[in-house]
Amino acid sequence: MKLVVHPLTPERWPDLEAIFNARGCSVARGCWCMFYRHSGAPDPLPAGMTRAQVRREELKALVDHARPPGLIGYRGKVPVGWVSLGPREEFAKLVRSSVMKAVDDQPVWSIVCFVVPSEYRGQGVAQALLAGAVKYAKSRGATLLEAYPVDKPDRSGDDSMWFGSKSMYDREGFNEVARRKPTRPVVRLKVA
Repeated sequence: MKLVVHPLTPERWPDLEAIFNARGCSVARGCWCMFYRHSGAPDPLPAGMTRAQVRREELKALVDHARPPGLIGYRGKVPVGWVSLGPREEFAKLVRSSVMKAVDDQPVWSIVCFVVPSEYRGQGVAQALLAGAVKYAKSRGATLLEAYPVDKPDRSGDDSMWFGSKSMYDREGFNEVARRKPTRPVVRLKVA
């Protein structure tokens, strides 16, 4: 699929909400791609707020005050997918993960999540987002991209494919550098 990919900026926030509020994206609405940015026990919730509402506010604050936390893919003017990426140190949970912990001490950018509404799945959206992520990371000075795809012999359910499939990364030129769980390799691509 031919997509135009743009960083998530404050002006594009409504487009991200459209993706997360689309059919098939209920898990994204609960997490708001903040799960891997936290580690340890969650803070107590403010009175009257759900965890999803807190995570949404946290992501919005990142968008408003920090480096774009990911990219949105557009078919024409329609937002059709999202990929979350950034320097590994921005994802605190990766440090504690037995599967996704650091392979070595090289500075890497991590790709941690794809969100594609049901109506656009199976059309190459995630693959196009991945290609856009490679270009974006390189333009931001990254030299090495790392990801944690799913690698199963049979088709996995959509709800377990937030990391993308290994075959998708293979097509983009990523190489496996570790495998700490049979179905979860760590893959890398040199981008500079």
